[in-house]
Amino acid sequence: MTGKTEGITYLKQVTEKLKLRLEELNRLIAEGQKDIEGMHEYYWENYAEMDQYGYEEFDNQQALLHQVNANQENLKMKHRLERMLDAPFFGRVDFLYEGEEEAESFYIGIGNFAEKAGMVPMIYDWRAPVSGLFYDYDKGPASYQAPAGQMDGEILSKWQYKIRGGKMIYEFESDVKIDDEILKQELGGNGDVQLKNIVRTIQREQNAIIRNTGDRILVIQGAAGSGKTSIALHRIAYLLYHDRESLRSSNVLVLSPNSVFSDYISHILPELGEENIQEMSFDLFAYRELRDTAADCEDRYDWLERQMETSDEEEKSRYRWKQSEAFVGETEGFLAQLEDRLVDFHPVKFRGMEMSDQELIQMFYFKFQDAPLLARMDRIMEYFVDAWETLHGRDLSEEERASVQTQFDSMYVTKDVYEIYQWLMEDCGCPALPAVPWEKRMLRYEDVFPMLYLKYRLQGKNAHKNIKHLVIDEMQDYSYLQYEILKTLFSCRMTILGDRAQTLDEEVQDVLSFLPGILGKDLKKIILNKSYRNTVEIAEYTQKLADLPPLELFERHGKPVEEAGFPSLEAAVKAAVGNLRLCTIHNQASDETADKASEDREEEHRFETAAVLTRTEREAKSVYEILQKLQIPASLMDKNSSSFPRGLTVTTYYLAKGLEFDQVFAVTEDADSPLLRQVRYLCATRALHELYMYRVGSDGSEQ
Repeated sequence: MTGKTEGITYLKQVTEKLKLRLEELNRLIAEGQKDIEGMHEYYWENYAEMDQYGYEEFDNQQALLHQVNANQENLKMKHRLERMLDAPFFGRVDFLYEGEEEAESFYIGIGNFAEKAGMVPMIYDWRAPVSGLFYDYDKGPASYQAPAGQMDGEILSKWQYKIRGGKMIYEFESDVKIDDEILKQELGGNGDVQLKNIVRTIQREQNAIIRNTGDRILVIQGAAGSGKTSIALHRIAYLLYHDRESLRSSNVLVLSPNSVFSDYISHILPELGEENIQEMSFDLFAYRELRDTAADCEDRYDWLERQMETSDEEEKSRYRWKQSEAFVGETEGFLAQLEDRLVDFHPVKFRGMEMSDQELIQMFYFKFQDAPLLARMDRIMEYFVDAWETLHGRDLSEEERASVQTQFDSMYVTKDVYEIYQWLMEDCGCPALPAVPWEKRMLRYEDVFPMLYLKYRLQGKNAHKNIKHLVIDEMQDYSYLQYEILKTLFSCRMTILGDRAQTLDEEVQDVLSFLPGILGKDLKKIILNKSYRNTVEIAEYTQKLADLPPLELFERHGKPVEEAGFPSLEAAVKAAVGNLRLCTIHNQASDETADKASEDREEEHRFETAAVLTRTEREAKSVYEILQKLQIPASLMDKNSSSFPRGLTVTTYYLAKGLEFDQVFAVTEDADSPLLRQVRYLCATRALHELYMYRVGSDGSEQ
């Protein structure tokens, strides 16, 4: 029997077994639901007659809970097997164990599948130890690390399959590695409204990162299109599988740039057989943490917009300083001097017990010196209350405790973090914040994280112990100060990823220069220099834009990058429409634009996604209005958007970070500056297949 015949035959066998198992699960789920309904009915009919000690009620509740959990597990299994029906496996390794005469075939898919529990799997999970053979070795000598130890042998053959809708699309033997042609097909396909999983095409260097369990902190510095985000998410899926006794999806947190990006990646883990993980915007977290300090905070994107519109160099310089190591040092020096400025000691008296100011000073500066400054009096108060309660043999009432609390709190000149931050700004020679009540306080973005850092140093902050693995994406956009705050919040394993060239600032920062000093020297640095996302033409163009050293490019060719200048924004938008090749748009432009579309173009392959990317939100809105006039369907993505749409998207370069589009039309003003070069680079790296770089007028405002 040939390998091809084996693949098709095995697909039929697996499909039949999957369907039988699904029938069994459906039966178990139906029976379980019937039992649950019966237990509920029995409970309400016999509630009044159950024994007075509640034993019967307890047994009933336990049985109900057991059945509900069993049904939930069966439902999870059902959903997983239903996904497997579409494509049960994608690879096969024929492995001859050392000392054996016959090779064993291992079929590899998204998840494990055995006909019955305890039987040898028909399909092995891509994360299983034996599956590493598929990713790490060519034909010839090979080994993998099993629970029983290292298993040595020889790979006699490797097969790759494409199965869709339960039908074999193609299958062939791969002599060397995960074949480039397969990878070309995967990368050359249309962009989707969500990030693709890469289990079928994981490369050897990527697999080493995904299966890394030894390093506590892994920092991945990768070029645009190197697959950083995909690798990080697949690594999380692998760790959830490998460490399933100690790590659950609820123990993992991703810090993502925005809600659209969160939606863009949200399907990956469920596709890989895992529950979704928690996601958080660090900015939004900071705003919530400061709600008791200021009524509102400026949004990061509003700050970016303001800087691009006004170009206030003094404010930019001040912002960078407030995020720096120097500012942290300045703040620590301020805190060292703050004790004497912040506290006015006086004796505390309560119903026959007194603590003198000398005793207070001794406790404040020595006994409780390690406590945060604004929490220190609380520690002393608890000491005082414990002594009183021990002496009198009773607990203080809430009213009595409040009375004591007032005496201790009155020794602080202020407990308002906002006011104390004002003192810090005065000492640093920075402009003062408005002296207004809480409800009128609006923090500028430059003050958000400096104030949050000061708040934690004054009040303390417990680490989020439930989080056992933290993923930080776009690491280059986090400042020294922000990493100091993250170290306070999380003392867990981390996967940190980014590209120093893709910063939102015109000044590129290399976080690798200071991360070891903050997080410890035990972090592992990995550099990815191979780009997979873009065609060679686009990748070479982006390298020149950012003046980057040569990258290793995956050989996938496409249309040359098109550059053009236009007298107005409307003219540029019409040109973009003329070049649109979306499945959902059949050239609905004006006659002038339609002339560009030849009969040949109608025969060309059409795309699923496209984007017009601008520098500012104002420009994006103008583009969107022009498209509406031209009756071209499009979606405007702004900071409040939460989903990644199919078709044509209009948005800014900073909101497009991390996303991919089949076609990208970058529309910027015809000028040159460090920021504009950065804008163009970020726009260009979003393109999968076609890139159009358009320049408008002299200032970009002409319409």
